[in-house]
Amino acid sequence: MKVERLTPIEYDDLVLPQGYSVSEESLWLFTEEENTFRKEVRAFLDREIAPMTKQFEKENVYPRKALQLIAKRGYVSHPFPREWGGLNDGNGITKDLIVSEELAAVSPVVSTARVAAMLSGIPICRFGTDYQKEEFLRPLLAGEKIGAIVITEPQVGSDAARMQTTATRDGDHYIINGEKRFITNGGEAEVNTIFAITDRNVHPHKGMSCFVVERDTEGFEVLEYFELMGMRGARNGYLRFKNMKVPAKNLVGKENEGFTILLDELDIERTVIAGEAIGHARRAYEIAMEYSLLRVQFHQPICNFEAVGFKLAEMHTKIEAARLLALKAARLIDAGRPATKESAEAKMFATTMSVEVCNEALQILGGIGYTTKFPIEQYYRDARMMKIAGGTTEVLTYLIARELIRDTKKKRKSMEQ
Repeated sequence: MKVERLTPIEYDDLVLPQGYSVSEESLWLFTEEENTFRKEVRAFLDREIAPMTKQFEKENVYPRKALQLIAKRGYVSHPFPREWGGLNDGNGITKDLIVSEELAAVSPVVSTARVAAMLSGIPICRFGTDYQKEEFLRPLLAGEKIGAIVITEPQVGSDAARMQTTATRDGDHYIINGEKRFITNGGEAEVNTIFAITDRNVHPHKGMSCFVVERDTEGFEVLEYFELMGMRGARNGYLRFKNMKVPAKNLVGKENEGFTILLDELDIERTVIAGEAIGHARRAYEIAMEYSLLRVQFHQPICNFEAVGFKLAEMHTKIEAARLLALKAARLIDAGRPATKESAEAKMFATTMSVEVCNEALQILGGIGYTTKFPIEQYYRDARMMKIAGGTTEVLTYLIARELIRDTKKKRKSMEQ
């Protein structure tokens, strides 16, 4: 006997079983230790971070406390070596991918702030001096300081090599002038990993440098915090550096080798952003699945209708495919192998998939999905940013094509010899 539900379905009515999130087939792709780690991360986030999330969205509150709790738990530390406060045991990027997915499913804004903080430490870790690692990296990983990676400018986005910000050597200091915008954590972060041009007489690839700059440095100005379509609670800053005097000991790596440092960071950035996109899509899928089981029309749950069931099937398949691509890129990076094409593929596919899945989830919920009664509309807005941040979909598509053509030419040349 079919029983029609007459009362409206509230978000609190939904039960989101873990089985919706990561299927048994996906779990086989991870080690037993990694699967245990995922469960630990999820339990911590549900207990400590989930209760805060409504405040971030409703009141546009910057999630500093959440970021500190996450860092103290070690969830910023897995890509970094233990000697500087990290937790890398050979699968650091894979574990960070897990953190990115799980945290983005709970709070997209905390996730994007965490990733920005983590990425600010990558150049310091891989190219910095012991002084820089002790002074900046260690407190960042401990949650004592927040980080930001500072690249994008008002006139320079995808073509990062053409940046206009300059750094001129003056004795034991560099004088930095320029503007940066769309900087996640910009203005909030105490540790800022900044890229600038140090030699205008050569190609930007050979004339860029990297610096770590403290927020309270004289000449460091915050012009504006952008109000965003989504990611409420984020601080997306427009920064100006006006004759900012930075000690030469804060130069990361060698002078004019900043472009190499920048490229080194991008593969990790794109991989973990793919993980975030999977988290956004996964939560939207979970909500849509559970809602479709409870929502009754024509005397039966709407999941029984092919128009809904087929959507759910496609949504789940896309999430699984995105996770495979992201995991492949993470494994390559952990193994010390190049992952330029793979990380670009993961981000391009996952971020596009995420917007599509959130859109379909909203459609399944119908009118209630368009209201703020359910968080689907928030995840839809938050997911949309990921097709822009860290490399636009268009640029990544170009990059993938370039890598594929280059690899094919090499193979053809090798066969002809």
